[in-house]
Amino acid sequence: MNMRNQWPVLPVVAGLASGLLTGCGTETGDTGGTGTSVVMGMSDDVLATDPASGYDPGSWLLFNNVFQSLLSFPKGATEPQPEAAEQCTFSDTETKVYKCTLRDGLKFSNGDALTSEDVKFSFDRMLKINDPEGPAVMFPTLDKVETPDDKTVVFRLNTPDATFPSKIASGAGSIVDQEQYDAKGLRADNAAVGSGPYKLDSFNDEEAVFSVNENYKGTAKVQNSGVTLKFFHGDQDALKKALSAREVDIAYRGLTAGDIADIEKSGADSGVEVVEGSSAEVQHLVFNMDDPVAGKLGVRKAIAYLIDRDALIKDVYEGTASPLYSIIPAGIGGHSTAFFDTYGARPSKAKAAAALQDDGITGKVKLTLWSTPSRYGPATDQELKAIAQQLNASGLFDADVQSVAFDQYEKDIAAGKYGVYVKGWIPDYPDADNFTSPFFGKGNVLSNNYSNKAITGSLIPRTSAESDRSATDDEFNQLQDIVARELPVLPVWQAKQYAVVRDNVYGLEYCLDASTVFRFWELSKG
Repeated sequence: MNMRNQWPVLPVVAGLASGLLTGCGTETGDTGGTGTSVVMGMSDDVLATDPASGYDPGSWLLFNNVFQSLLSFPKGATEPQPEAAEQCTFSDTETKVYKCTLRDGLKFSNGDALTSEDVKFSFDRMLKINDPEGPAVMFPTLDKVETPDDKTVVFRLNTPDATFPSKIASGAGSIVDQEQYDAKGLRADNAAVGSGPYKLDSFNDEEAVFSVNENYKGTAKVQNSGVTLKFFHGDQDALKKALSAREVDIAYRGLTAGDIADIEKSGADSGVEVVEGSSAEVQHLVFNMDDPVAGKLGVRKAIAYLIDRDALIKDVYEGTASPLYSIIPAGIGGHSTAFFDTYGARPSKAKAAAALQDDGITGKVKLTLWSTPSRYGPATDQELKAIAQQLNASGLFDADVQSVAFDQYEKDIAAGKYGVYVKGWIPDYPDADNFTSPFFGKGNVLSNNYSNKAITGSLIPRTSAESDRSATDDEFNQLQDIVARELPVLPVWQAKQYAVVRDNVYGLEYCLDASTVFRFWELSKG
């Protein structure tokens, strides 16, 4: 997130999606909650309270709790289910007409009725504003929205798009009150009026305060009386101190791998525990296919044969990350191990040397790996330096690392100045399409000058049109095999989500899964 037009801030701690949750949070509070509010600290900022603008992890955290979408992702699931809608279906076989019927009696937090006109207004407004920092970019297939009656919404698409339900189930599908929002401009007062489980009572640079929305009608069962979200603006030490001082009940998105390891070693005596959940966040090395060095397949293959992901996880991430051998991460339908099958897990100097020789390359390959210091976590520079050391240790490379502030980094990538650079990705929605179309489709976000006609002309259109997502596995496997052979990118790791909590806080395991939806309503405090 800022997902398609920019790459997101990945959490400071990253690793493999795990189906087994550990630490506290393995119980839930009584139905209806304890009536106690919960305080959470977060290192990320919330960049927007208006869903026509925000496209970052912090903003979507707010949207997912204050606004409703027609569909939502149930805890632990990657298939969207009805939320503000009573039901939604494709009404044609081409997946170009999507029809939803609203629940009865929907209201916004201010008491205004929520009708199909509000849904149409929300999508029309988002697309008209088309904010560069907003989610409108997710809906190139949406032609128009129709409202035959107060409870019915019909989305007409210009291209078959079976992933449309997942897109509108995300923060991008947030429904706003047409009486409270300008159709042509963004709100500037940091207020929000939605129909989700929570109301936004106040928002400033230090904190956001949420209370329970008594008008809410949906699937969420609220387990607390409210949540206060405190912002630490990337200050990891301050977040850790606030947790130790009991100023926050939960520390989310901000502690380092070392912090996590220390807390796990200290055990229950510390009064805090680590809750681990699955995630679909990934990180890749990206190769500029027009670069005079990285553009050579032999160089890219040599790097793929030499990179030691296990060592990176051990030495840089202290065991809090896991190797990734696929474009599509584990836990997402269509996942394969194409890069493991093609290049193996153990580094091979002999195979790397042979790849260079086959491409007519002799002598050491001089190469710069480009990094940015914090956008993808504070360990990114350290990780890239470790990769350079691995390449140099083979005797086949003379690699160094340059780190550039993110704004300049993005400009330089767009200008084609880098041969090898790092990128991270948090999905908009948990479907294989969101790990392939943005990377390898037309106008891909990587800016690496890669295209493949089989991918853009056949595989992506076919998978986009298939409403039975499990039926797309073969096509996605073919796509990943092509990418593994041609190597426009090299997957490095997949993330785990971590939250560190006081020992009287429950429900965290229902907030950390591959949907990336952090569900305030699941939290309770004993």
